[in-house]
Parts: sequence; C-alpha cells; structure tokens
Amino acid sequence: MQGVVLLQLSAAVSHLRPPSCEKGSSFCKHPSPPQSALLYLALALLSLGNGGTRFTLASMGADQLDTTRQQGIFFNWHIFTIYVANFVSATILVYVEENVSWAWGFTIFALANVFGLLVFLCGTRFYRFLTPKGSPFKALACVVVAAAKKRKMPLSQETGDYHHGLQTLAEAPTPFFKFLNRAALKSLEESGTEGFVISPWRLCTVQQVEDLKRIIKIMPIWLSGYILSIPIAVQMSFMIIQGKTMDNHLNSHFNIPAASIQVCALISTCVTILLLDRLVFPLWVKLAPARPPTPLQRVGIGHVFTILSMVVAALVECKRLSLARLHNLQEQVDAVVPMSLLWQAPQLALLGVSEGFHFAGQVAFCYQEFPTSFKSTATAVVALTIAGAFYSSNLVIDLVRMATGWLPNNINKGRLDNVFWLCSIMGALNLVFFLVCASFYKYHKS
Repeated sequence: MQGVVLLQLSAAVSHLRPPSCEKGSSFCKHPSPPQSALLYLALALLSLGNGGTRFTLASMGADQLDTTRQQGIFFNWHIFTIYVANFVSATILVYVEENVSWAWGFTIFALANVFGLLVFLCGTRFYRFLTPKGSPFKALACVVVAAAKKRKMPLSQETGDYHHGLQTLAEAPTPFFKFLNRAALKSLEESGTEGFVISPWRLCTVQQVEDLKRIIKIMPIWLSGYILSIPIAVQMSFMIIQGKTMDNHLNSHFNIPAASIQVCALISTCVTILLLDRLVFPLWVKLAPARPPTPLQRVGIGHVFTILSMVVAALVECKRLSLARLHNLQEQVDAVVPMSLLWQAPQLALLGVSEGFHFAGQVAFCYQEFPTSFKSTATAVVALTIAGAFYSSNLVIDLVRMATGWLPNNINKGRLDNVFWLCSIMGALNLVFFLVCASFYKYHKS
C-alpha cells in the first residue's frame, strides 16, 4: 500500500514529477534525482508488497481448510480473483489513466488497497494461525552439514540407531539419497541422549532428513514448470511489439490499444478456472470417485496448451510476415500490416487456458507436497518460478539475437515466427521431461 501511495503522490503533486513535454516537441525535461528516487522507491515497495502477499496469502488461505479438495477449490478461486483484478487493471484503470489522469488512476489503486487491508484485518480474530517453529531453511542446511561431517560412518538398518526427536512413531529413514541418513545417525557419544540434541549441525532428526528428501524429489517437477514459463514470457515480451505492426481498428470509431489485447488471455484463464471448478472437476469426481484429478495431471494439460499457443503464434506471425512482404513493408519502420490485431486473440486464448490449468495446479502441488515446515512459503515457489522465467526469457532473446538474424529492430524484416517455433520445440522437449518426472513421482501420504 505504501508503494501505491507514493506513486499516487508522484503523479498528483507537481513538484514530485517532471514537467509535461511540450506538444509537438520531442524534447522533454528529465526528472530530478529526488523525483527518480521517489519513483524507484515506490516501485520497489510495490514489488516487495506484491511478492509478500500474493502467494503467501494463498498458503494462509489454504491453512484455514482441512481437506485437499477444499484447498484446491480455494486455490482456483484465489487465482481467479487475481486474474479478474488484472483484467480490471488492464481495462478500466488504464482507461482512467489515459483519459482522465494518472493521479486519479493511482488514487483508485490506493483506495482499493486500503479497502483490501481493512477486509483482511476484519477477519484477523477468525484466522487459524500456525505457530512459527524457526527457519526451515536452517534445518535443511543442518542436514547437509551433519551428513557431510558423518560421511565416513557406516549406515545402520536399525531404527533405534537414528535420532527421532520427540516423535512417537519411530521409523527408519528411507533409502532414497541414503547418504543423507547419516545426518540422523547417532554416534557412540550421542547414543542414549534421545530428546536432547548435542548440536543441530551434528545430529538431526529423521523427519528433517525426510523433509530435505521431499524437496529434492520436487525439484525436477519445479524445473519443468520453470522451463514451461520461459516460452510464455517470450510470447508476452513480443505481444505488444507484434501488435503495433497490425491493424488495431475494431471499426471506424474504435481502436484497440496493442497492450489491451492481453485481456484475451486474462478472460480465457478466468473462464477456464470457472469451468474446471464448477463443471469439469465435480463431474470427474462423480464419474471416477476413486481417482480424482491430481495437480500433476492439471499441470501436464497446461503444458500441452502452452505448446499449442506457441504453434498458433508462429502460424499467425508467418501470415503477418507474408502480408508484409506482399505489400513491400519490410523496409518501412513501424509499418502497419493490413492484418487485424484480433489475429492475436486465439494464441492468447490458448495461453489463458494453459495458465488456468498449470498455474493453479502448480500452486496446489507445491502446497500439498512441500514439508509441513514449508507450508507458509510453498506457494511462493510458483512466484519464484515465474520471476526466474521472465529473467531467463531475456537471456533466450539475447542469445537468439546474437546467434541469428531473426530479431532485428524492424520485426517486418525479421523472423519472429522462428522464435515461436523454437519456443514450441522447447515446450515439446520440456513436456517429455515433465512426463518422465511425473511418472516416477510418488505423492506424499499425510
């Protein structure tokens, strides 16, 4: 909320922003250092707040529910709400900022944040809070260090030779990555000290060892989700550039801004989540109650729709380039090809369907499968995936520019279609990798 308030002040107070450019002139006065500092501070606070609430709220909401099915429904509607909010931001609030003023646009943002905070605080007395038990990341580091220190100790098959802490049901550690079991293996000096740990960096519990193993098992699935998001980020990066070279006239009186075409993906995602939650999944449960849909099945379907979106994007770009060549527009900078901007709608609709499947599926999978100590941060892994993918997409684009001539400054002279074909191939190979990982993955039994 602080970031939005600072943005509102920078737009509303004349001394906190540079003067407007003179009409008909390309010379504009640059912002002063204090003005730039205020803007960057506002954006930094916005990013921190967004990262600290959007996905941790998902975990907190799921903590209020008891069954996996209820939690899955909550994740569906949580993400549905996010996309509806994005739709409102990309349409109504953008219209206010462009046609009324930026100050009024940010004022609406600030009031919405205040209202959301009040609603959140009103429910404080009813929330189910989980008691903090220290940093789970420290426990994982202790397992690695303890296992390294005891790397020469022979492993034992006896359950009693391992440290179980306060657990009443003592079980031997699993054979997966069994060298980590040494972290919970008691030496002669540590035997007989059950309930008292000499040092967490020397002796860990079996539960801590198994928690680290669970995260290691999840990593390949997480990696496939990370790779899945890279083609999506590439497509979104070129969406506006591509759209500005297309005819955006809906009729003689109304133009579609190139950036507004993204609402096709937002609407598609909302409709997909609505249909899945209210129609498809309930029907599936009735027809096959013994085999309800799993998060990984949902993610896998999302992979397929992402590939289809890239294929359609490549075909649309092929048509756009052929029209540019037909009308000799290749040498003209910012030339508009006689092709409607709405040709981008099918690829964005498929992308929205993809996100409706894999986005909510990944959130549910992370919350369900991460160790209990990581429940509060499990869904934030999805945000980390998306952020990393957008950074990596810039690297992919830079590599393509250095290795090929597909992405010149004038895309009418380039081969953006080849970039989309490359993303399709990347997505297909990643789908094979995901299917292999998913076939070997065993869900944790609570």
